[in-house]
Amino acid sequence: MLSTAWAQYKVQGTVLNKLGAPIEGAEIIIGELYVDMDTDRKGRFVIPDAKPGTYRLIIFKEGYKSYEKKLVINNKDVVLEISLEDHEVDLETVVITGRKKDFGVRRLEDVEGTSIFAGKKSEVILIEELTVNLAANNARQIYSQVAGLNIYENNDGGLQLNIGGRGLDPNRSANFNTRQNGYDISADVLGYPESYYTPPPEALAEIQVIRGASSLQYGTQFGGLVNFKFKQPVEDKKIELISRQAVASNQLFTTFNSISGTVGKFSYYTYFNYKQGNGFRPNSNFSALNLFGDLRYQFSDRTSVKLEYTFLDYLAKQPGGLTDRQFYEDPFFSNRERNWFDVNWNLLNLLFSHKLTDKTEISVSLFGLRAHRYALGFRTFRVSQPDVLEEPRDLIKGEFKNWGSESRLITRYKLTNEESVFLIGAKYYQSRNGADQGPGALGFDANFEIAGDQFPYYHSQSSFEYPNLNVSVFGENIFRINKKLSITPGWRYEYIKTESRGTFRRIDFDLANNPIRDTLLGDNRTFERDFLLLGIGMSYKPTEFLEIFGNISENYRSVTFNDIRVVNPSYQIDPDISDESGFTADLGLRGRYKNILSYDIGIFGLSYANRLGEVLKAETRVNGSGETIETGRVVRFRGNLGDAFMYGFESLLDWNMGETFFPRETDYKLSSFINLAFTESQYIASIIPGVAGNKVEFIPLINLKTGVRFGYKQLAGSFQFTYLSEQFTDASNAPQNVNENQSGIQGAIPEYAVSDLSLSYTMWDKKLKLEAGSNNIFNTYYFTRRATGYPGPGILPSAPRTFYFAVQLKL
Repeated sequence: MLSTAWAQYKVQGTVLNKLGAPIEGAEIIIGELYVDMDTDRKGRFVIPDAKPGTYRLIIFKEGYKSYEKKLVINNKDVVLEISLEDHEVDLETVVITGRKKDFGVRRLEDVEGTSIFAGKKSEVILIEELTVNLAANNARQIYSQVAGLNIYENNDGGLQLNIGGRGLDPNRSANFNTRQNGYDISADVLGYPESYYTPPPEALAEIQVIRGASSLQYGTQFGGLVNFKFKQPVEDKKIELISRQAVASNQLFTTFNSISGTVGKFSYYTYFNYKQGNGFRPNSNFSALNLFGDLRYQFSDRTSVKLEYTFLDYLAKQPGGLTDRQFYEDPFFSNRERNWFDVNWNLLNLLFSHKLTDKTEISVSLFGLRAHRYALGFRTFRVSQPDVLEEPRDLIKGEFKNWGSESRLITRYKLTNEESVFLIGAKYYQSRNGADQGPGALGFDANFEIAGDQFPYYHSQSSFEYPNLNVSVFGENIFRINKKLSITPGWRYEYIKTESRGTFRRIDFDLANNPIRDTLLGDNRTFERDFLLLGIGMSYKPTEFLEIFGNISENYRSVTFNDIRVVNPSYQIDPDISDESGFTADLGLRGRYKNILSYDIGIFGLSYANRLGEVLKAETRVNGSGETIETGRVVRFRGNLGDAFMYGFESLLDWNMGETFFPRETDYKLSSFINLAFTESQYIASIIPGVAGNKVEFIPLINLKTGVRFGYKQLAGSFQFTYLSEQFTDASNAPQNVNENQSGIQGAIPEYAVSDLSLSYTMWDKKLKLEAGSNNIFNTYYFTRRATGYPGPGILPSAPRTFYFAVQLKL
């Protein structure tokens, strides 16, 4: 028995095409054995030292249909002869999650499932290939190989994702269409596209990021698509348990526990995730509970149905923002003891998939959301002012109810002896959201009841309902001119009806702050429009190591109800605010040379008409006589500032040095990457004085992330360095002023650099895994955000040096 357990056997094989000719460069993957190799000129591969067991063999070669086989090694050598079928574009999901080992990122194939990605700029993060701080969902590490991203770093244990890029505000990733497993997860895709829920990375197989050209298939946002793809149910076990426990600095504790399996035609994946922490500043404790269930039934090889449910509930105390002077005197300071934030999220999705023929497939998704987010706190415009306990807190309650359905049909057909692909889809989306604002109760607790009777003359009181209706039809087609060149035109028709129904109170005060006029005003609006978006992409693959790609697609962004109505004492909204429009263009080179070098180098341009933004301006209001007067204070003014253009260079190089210098030494692993972006911008026209010619906000000229990954046998590690140059936070390009900035919401964000180190060690045949590391190892004091409202207003400091330790058990 002992000799059998330690025995090793040889697996050798030959990969051929349908004519019996050898295929060179076919990629052989056996994830459980850490095998990722290519066939030689005679189509052969050899694995000299495989242990007995059952494995999953995957073979991929561009131009051929992907191949998967259960490989059983049972006390003898194995000899295989494998024939690949011709196929132009299809790639099974199981291959996607397993290939291109050691790089941690891949590009989307031309077609995956019922989606087309040909000619689009895309990055896919392979979570299992990363050695990073998953417990805290450290976005700086996880998204390090996505070019040009700008990240807000909040100290909330990774509960919220805040990413932007190319001049788009990172706040709650509102400029991306955020989805999980292909369906929407934000509060309201058009009316309020902010994401208060982010899936835990421990549950994910990969994160797909597609830039602005995804506007044709996934909606109109300028940023593009972020799709969180969950792990699939385990196929070869009735039950598999993964339990992860982690502790970290600032009393952070997380537990993640998943159960997965397959019984006949039924399979499932479910998890329980809980985290709590105190934060590195006073008044910043939080706790969160997240549950997820994925149940699916495979009626036949062609037909399946899947039901998913997601639940999230978290409560966070928020320490508020700082002025510049406060930050440099003590970045850990907090003078807010009564600010709270509460989120409850319920997502449901039903997916039906069916293959009509070998070349035609349909999918129908029915999804819905029931959620709320409540924000409570003392948030005066003067950030340095201590909390006045005798005054009510400001309370904003958002309720979100929406549902929708998206259907897709994809088919492959012959054109000029090459296989082309046609996709058509439609989406129906309806929401009815509500927002109430008024005085919050006195005290320190998380009381989210409006205290209108106790404070009848509170300055900000409103109650609104926001019905939204969206119907869209879209289509794309890959025209394969020959085996190397394809052209992909696309279109999207949108009908949008945005409504605002409600009332707000206008209260005028005399010089002694006594109310002299209290008026209840209605504000009912309907904004109805329809339009057609067009785009085209190109892909040219002269060799298997190189692809030249390009695209240009129109974009559109609807104003949100937060843009229109919600009152914030630190800024004022233009009553004539309107939608934004423009286009995104990419041109680049990408590819992969064997298992040695992966690269993606390109340039982009983003045209933004009627860009929404903020500028410092004298506050105005209408007095009792209907006249517009200035109040005497300066606020941030939010509206359509003008037309802007952003352009730049983005690159990602990933070098597998281990494969270069010691390709036959499987015990050692060494690779490095550099993710470098240079971005320039300018407001080319504006109706606001002093804006035209300025730089666009949220754009550092230099955005650098670089690092190394290393390992020896079961030990793995990564080191990462991040640098961002100075960036402005408003269109007036206000510089940082440490001495005179009393609000903390205006001024530039200085350059910063931060480094991270992570380690992991697996043992007991990968059943036990230990992880440890340190984020911000040189203890840099810096900030990435000036918040104009919650969770500020003011500067939100980023975390100092922290440590973490995690244990994972897999049974």
